[in-house]
Amino acid sequence: MRTIKFCIYKEPPYYVAQCLNVDVSSFGETVEEAIASLKEAVELYFENSPAAEYQQIDEVLVGEGVVHG
Repeated sequence: MRTIKFCIYKEPPYYVAQCLNVDVSSFGETVEEAIASLKEAVELYFENSPAAEYQQIDEVLVGEGVVHG
């Protein structure tokens, strides 16, 4: 069993859930659906690639900023 950290953002009309420990994302019409879909996708990821690299993340911060370009 592994603990995953993820972020969720709205990309209309869906919520996108992005795992921070491995390069896996999923989506749903609700936040709850996006989370459930992400958990299933991550489980399948490890099932299909048992030696896949897992990055341990202890703390997650969320920010927003403006860049010029």
